[in-house]
Amino acid sequence: MCGMSQQRPDRSTPQKPAVRPDASMSLLTNVMDHSLDDGYAEAAARKSAAGVGGLPRTLRAKLGLAAGLVLAAVVVTVGAAQARIAAPTLAKEREELINRIEKGTAEADKLQERVDTTRDAVSRMQREALKKHGGDKTELLALLSGSTQVTGPGVRLVVDDAKDAESNGGGPRESSGFSDTGRVRDRDMQRVVNGLWESGAEAISVNGQRLTSLSAIRAAGDAILVDNKPLVPPYTVLAVGDGQRLSTAFQDSADGQYLHVLQENYGVRTRISAENEVTLPPAPSLIVRTAKPQAGAAKADGADTGKGTS
Repeated sequence: MCGMSQQRPDRSTPQKPAVRPDASMSLLTNVMDHSLDDGYAEAAARKSAAGVGGLPRTLRAKLGLAAGLVLAAVVVTVGAAQARIAAPTLAKEREELINRIEKGTAEADKLQERVDTTRDAVSRMQREALKKHGGDKTELLALLSGSTQVTGPGVRLVVDDAKDAESNGGGPRESSGFSDTGRVRDRDMQRVVNGLWESGAEAISVNGQRLTSLSAIRAAGDAILVDNKPLVPPYTVLAVGDGQRLSTAFQDSADGQYLHVLQENYGVRTRISAENEVTLPPAPSLIVRTAKPQAGAAKADGADTGKGTS
């Protein structure tokens, strides 16, 4: 064995190349490095080499560009001038239209006042005629015809649309011809009023409209009409009668249960309370009708001839 020293192998670990901080964002890096598509870049390079693109270099091209800019400026200026000239005319026409609307509204209000005054005068004469020819039954006739104001114990029933006025359909109104929503319909108010009459009410008003034997509750679109007067919710129904007894009888009736179903299934809001005193106004207009037996309507033996009464 010779004494030559053996070189110790180098066991040091080779260093790895440094990792880029954005190595995990290769897609974003590629987009940033190649923001312009290669095809566009190549086309731009060809135009630049051929001297095409950029601002015009020849005098003719420069004059054409200047003429185009001048024409565009003239068009914008003329349009602005015309708009400025037309503005006072439009404002004047708008003011005239507003004046016409206000004048027409004032005239309609005056005509409505005349109608109300005439209606009140006719109603007053009708009530006086009813008192004059009513005899001993004047008060009863006045109550039944709704010609006088009524004050006494009774109930207050408030019916209002649901908060969202929406429903899922089905239920007691599915054949009514209306969409099943949480809105109160005319036939709902008809059932409420008829239920109160059946439960013993002596006089009824809806939102201040006194009901008589000839009153009609109907619809015009989504609006409810009482004697052709449109009403808006909430609908306040006042009924004169034995307050607590009337309230209990109505809630136990079929129409009261119908109103309860509307409340449970459609969200229609209702509130009923017995009152010590409610006041109902007289009916705005009256139609007085009389009936008399025809002469010879019955034979001597008492048999009916079938002619009836008028």
